[in-house]
Amino acid sequence: MQSEQSDPTHAAAGTEPEFDPHPDLKPLEFLLGTWKGAGVGDYPTIEEFRFGQEVTFTHNGKPFLIYESRTWLIEEDGTIGRPLGTETGYWRPRPGNEVEVTLAHPTGIVEIYVGNVAFNRVELRTDVVARTASAKEVTAGARMYGLLPEKNGARDLGWVYEMAAMGQPLQVHLSAQLKKA
Repeated sequence: MQSEQSDPTHAAAGTEPEFDPHPDLKPLEFLLGTWKGAGVGDYPTIEEFRFGQEVTFTHNGKPFLIYESRTWLIEEDGTIGRPLGTETGYWRPRPGNEVEVTLAHPTGIVEIYVGNVAFNRVELRTDVVARTASAKEVTAGARMYGLLPEKNGARDLGWVYEMAAMGQPLQVHLSAQLKKA
């Protein structure tokens, strides 16, 4: 009989049991953790801006990553401004170093990305973009997440988001450099 201390069904209220990453997550393990940093945004329909970001990749022992990103404006004087975008989703590794990503945005957009992972780098392209009647017109996206060369014993996470929206072709919209928290 298992003791209550080792039985995850008897975990203390407000705590979650810890699990080792599922073996299928091996190619994506470099993403695990919380990443914080800053980036820039631009698009033909808006003015250029700077933003702060926090991205979290977690797991629960199953063969997928749990993803959350939130961003906020960085004012010209460097102070934190209003909240910007947020998104949540799941990253599922597939055989042959492929990956499927589902992302949901509170603005009424849902995206399904497909791509591949190699050498601590993930490249993704939208397979499907769905939106509610009130959401802005987004028709396609591409993303790249990757570890940057080591500097001072640490490797930052860089990422780039390309978007096709509001009648514009696919082009860079956001990019950021994040440090492991």
